Amino acid sequence: MTCITYTFIGFAVRMAPAAQRHPDMDRDDAIHSPSGGPIFKEVKRRMLAALAAGEWKPGEAIPAEPRLAERFGIAIGTLRKAIDGLVADNVLVRQQGRGTFVATHDRDRMLFLFFNVIRHDGVKEYPDVELLSFRKARADDDIAERLQLAPRAPIFFYRNALRLRGKPVIVDDIAVSAALFAGLGPARLRERTNTIYHLYQHGFGLSVVRTAETVRAIAAPGDVARWLAVPAGSPLLQVRRVAFTLSDRPVEFRRSYVNTAEHEYQREPGY
Repeated sequence: MTCITYTFIGFAVRMAPAAQRHPDMDRDDAIHSPSGGPIFKEVKRRMLAALAAGEWKPGEAIPAEPRLAERFGIAIGTLRKAIDGLVADNVLVRQQGRGTFVATHDRDRMLFLFFNVIRHDGVKEYPDVELLSFRKARADDDIAERLQLAPRAPIFFYRNALRLRGKPVIVDDIAVSAALFAGLGPARLRERTNTIYHLYQHGFGLSVVRTAETVRAIAAPGDVARWLAVPAGSPLLQVRRVAFTLSDRPVEFRRSYVNTAEHEYQREPGY
């Protein structure tokens, strides 16, 4: 079977059109940080470091712009450019009349940013998720490389079946570091009341902000075919995804097997 691989990198920052730029954008772009880049990029990096350190928690408002501008010793316009970048990266969320908040994972965020399977008519639906298996294992070479773990490091490996309108459409094989996710088990996965990334964020302090994915066509393995109720060897899409935190640390690797008889894979532009 011929394999064609497409690569998608999540959360690309979109440049604002000239008409929407801040008044001091050109002036600030001419100012460079000690590292040689524009000041606003250095501020963005420092804000990411503060977020990764837990200074501002998911769902909390970040300090007011004048306070942050004073903290970093920069103009308000420069600060807003840094915040704009974090909003474009879906790390922060602006709420009209309330301020800017640290993004928190919920069903809507998962459906919009991280769930890319739609019906052929373009409709996207929230899946029903069933935990099929959970075990502790040792990372193989592929998982260890993708999660930046030592060879044969302990991992948790679990399989989910995702149904849309009652029909099995996706099987997810997910691997995470046992050290990072100490205490994770079948009960926590089954009893969660929100998304898996919400559990990572609020249960383990690991906020997924972007993913890197490759997609290719494969023949359905026998065990996956049984769960998807298709003949072994049927054509499926395999999506391999690595999820990264605020500090760009890989924390999850998953292989998703997608039955495209009634569905297709669609990545939103810019994500």
